[in-house]
Amino acid sequence: MKYLAAYLLLTIGGNTAPSAADVSALLATVGVETESERVEALIAQLAGKDINELIAEGSSKLASVPAGGASAAAAPAAGGAAAAAEKAEEKKEEAKEESDDDMGFGLFD
Repeated sequence: MKYLAAYLLLTIGGNTAPSAADVSALLATVGVETESERVEALIAQLAGKDINELIAEGSSKLASVPAGGASAAAAPAAGGAAAAAEKAEEKKEEAKEESDDDMGFGLFD
């Protein structure tokens, strides 16, 4: 991700085709060590491609990814009765514990 971020910063800064050396130099200015193989692999994958088109394509793909909220909402509805019974038991147990906590002694008695 840091290599891609550096690449994007360079393109925003006006360098339309950043090289591996450009990315490494930018990251070196902030004290980040780079792995040349990974930087070169990124440059090879992005060579000849318009970064704005890639971002637009990725955004359209992300729009089709489900958020997963529906399955989480369905779970409480399915086990509602069991959950209510468990809560009732927990409340009874908590009430017993609370009465034993002070054992007749108050903090300021």
